[in-house]
Amino acid sequence: MGLPSHTSTPLQLPAGRCLRGRVRVPGDKSISHRALLFGAIAEGETRIEGLLPAEDPLSTAACLRAMGVTVSEIRAGEPVTVQGVGLDGFQEAHDVLDCGNSGTTMRLMLGLLAGRVGRHFVLSGDASLRGRPMRRVGAPLTQMGAVIHGRRDGNFAPLAVLGQPLHGTTIHTPVASAQVKSAILLAALTAEGPTTVIEPAQSRDHSERMLRAFGARLQVGGPGLTEVTLTPGHALRGQSVVVPGDISSAAFWLVAAAITPGAALTVENVGLNPSRTGILEVLEQMGARIVVLNARDVAGEPVGDLQVSHGPLQAFEIGGELIPRLVDEIPVLAVAACAAEGTSRVRDAAELRVKETDRLAVMARQLGAMGARIEAFDDGLAIAGNTELHGADVDSETDHRVAMSLAVAAGIARGSTTLHGPEAAAVSYPGFWDDLERLRS
Repeated sequence: MGLPSHTSTPLQLPAGRCLRGRVRVPGDKSISHRALLFGAIAEGETRIEGLLPAEDPLSTAACLRAMGVTVSEIRAGEPVTVQGVGLDGFQEAHDVLDCGNSGTTMRLMLGLLAGRVGRHFVLSGDASLRGRPMRRVGAPLTQMGAVIHGRRDGNFAPLAVLGQPLHGTTIHTPVASAQVKSAILLAALTAEGPTTVIEPAQSRDHSERMLRAFGARLQVGGPGLTEVTLTPGHALRGQSVVVPGDISSAAFWLVAAAITPGAALTVENVGLNPSRTGILEVLEQMGARIVVLNARDVAGEPVGDLQVSHGPLQAFEIGGELIPRLVDEIPVLAVAACAAEGTSRVRDAAELRVKETDRLAVMARQLGAMGARIEAFDDGLAIAGNTELHGADVDSETDHRVAMSLAVAAGIARGSTTLHGPEAAAVSYPGFWDDLERLRS
């Protein structure tokens, strides 16, 4: 995990070019995964528009096909159809289910497969995924009666799932994680009796919104909307789903325009689910010039266009309940911090150490190579502002969000930057480099 990725052609990133125009980011990755998974266990056909045609959702689709679900070919700009097999229609796969680099695929599949009584499944993935912890999902599922085996007491893939009858229970999760919560809710669909998940803070709620739309009986309550109860016994029905643009992908353009002199961008059709908009709150706290245009509701998810332009920024301090709502955006916020006035601090973000890479260490290492004054702690970062970055040899270390964050940093550096491993961006944003070239011309 986090090894240099000098196996592809490095990308030269010139500095000093402006960013202007309009851009439409790919479909939201979280919603894309869930549309495929919920469509598979629904009855009837689900039609998905705007699904992200990137490596992670393709891994989810491949796993579903291996268990007998018909998923149409996934091509950019074309709708995808899923022929649902119902709550208990999965067939045993003939081979190991390959989750690729997708933690969402593996963690949600554990919940989906735990209650398939009498059936046996094995989940694995690439070297990075096999090094990421899965016990955080396996442990609560075990409380429901699941049987999951894997390396190091079930913490690392390959993981074997032996389908068992599950029982509803109340589960307190130690961290606010949409993946953990979603895996439990998926298992709860076939459990005996209701299941309640109680989080320390609210994590993103795409699963709750979409499960309701598909017909599940679900209640959300508690202080800060941190308690979710699912009562089984209600069949899911295929739906028409429109996937909004991913705010985590939009974040790269929002920060790039905010820190690049003369920049002015409009990012179209961005999902503005309140459980995901922490990035907007932090940028507003920094004084970034962002305006929401054309706000609307699409298939239960709030959507809008974001207009952003360059201006002076102030340092930020983030932690606590805000972190689950912007955890994926912290790498690019570290870049924004370099251009701000004062020292920015991130705390309570130890979760970043178990992502595709140890993102706290990787961002400190790679931005540091460009001259950033950045220090990593166990659970966060301190980044000194007003720092002039310089071009350097940097590496994505196989992490898509690191690759794109370094591209944003390169845009304000003095001198050109050489990025190794640029192809990592394709995990969530296959057209990123084309969009960057177009907006800089």
